[in-house]
Amino acid sequence: MGIDLPLIWALLIFFGVMMYIIMDGFDLGIGILFPFVHDRHDRDVMMNTVAPVWDGNETWLVLGGAALLGAFPLAYSVVLNALYMPLMLMLLGLIFRGVAFEFRFKASDSSRHIWDKSFIWGSLVATFFQGVTLGAYIDGIPMAAGRYSGGVLDWLAPFPLFTGVGVVVAYAFLGSTWLIMKTEAALQWKMIRVARVLTVAMLAMIVGVSIWTPLTHPEIAARWFTLPNLFFFSPVPVLVLAGAWGLRRSLAGKPNVAPFLYALLLVFLGYSGLAISIWPNIIPPTVSFWEASSPPQSQGFALVGTLFIVPVILTYTAWSYYVFRGKVKRGEGYH
Repeated sequence: MGIDLPLIWALLIFFGVMMYIIMDGFDLGIGILFPFVHDRHDRDVMMNTVAPVWDGNETWLVLGGAALLGAFPLAYSVVLNALYMPLMLMLLGLIFRGVAFEFRFKASDSSRHIWDKSFIWGSLVATFFQGVTLGAYIDGIPMAAGRYSGGVLDWLAPFPLFTGVGVVVAYAFLGSTWLIMKTEAALQWKMIRVARVLTVAMLAMIVGVSIWTPLTHPEIAARWFTLPNLFFFSPVPVLVLAGAWGLRRSLAGKPNVAPFLYALLLVFLGYSGLAISIWPNIIPPTVSFWEASSPPQSQGFALVGTLFIVPVILTYTAWSYYVFRGKVKRGEGYH
């Protein structure tokens, strides 16, 4: 039996996107939470918790896009054509956010508010349009003769807008639990209160997407609720409830690392549920990753380099987080 290269590449892209959502999610979430913290020194601490790692977190976004181009060029051309506008708005948000991140630390007291606002809006715009892109992708991309056949504004629909809000809630949720782990004193307690509210909002978004998706997409409903799939996928909602209960319990004590780990679990379960909903299509609702794959020679050649570089990325990422572990205190961090 030969190696199923399209399946391997689909799993690699799934892994890369998951790593981006997890690692850049709490990073973007800090910018979304900025309006709820007014003290300048607390804002400095918030940014310093991710200052050494924020740009490295976005490596996974580049890896996912490059892997899609090399392994599934049809999907790359169709999906980017269909979602060009929300993706460009997302990238603009990331650019403004990155510039604000660097300039804020060098700005004078009188101009710092400009970069604070750029950081907030860059984070919010990038996050919202990531969610819009996800929702439009799940909604399906119409094709004719191997090309995108929809309109420029097809992504501007109720479900993508709802998922845009959902991703904003999810990233803010991740950001609050990250700050619980990385800060102390008044800022930490503020984030505990915020995390309690966002846990409820996160569950509401998960329930909303879980109901809306099968109601509007019969093929997804069939994938979830027909036997034997129902038995295989039924642990997902049980684990979501267990994770939410564990998170609420950890927030009631003296939380540190546990809330962030529970938040990662909830986000991973939500992402897994969406992946199951579209599997095995890489251009929903009908084109599978086998149909959209590049020639085996191309996939095999690219796979050699990818299997070399992914462990390198994982190693330097783990090392950077290890080096900058622990709490961030006022007056310490990024300069």
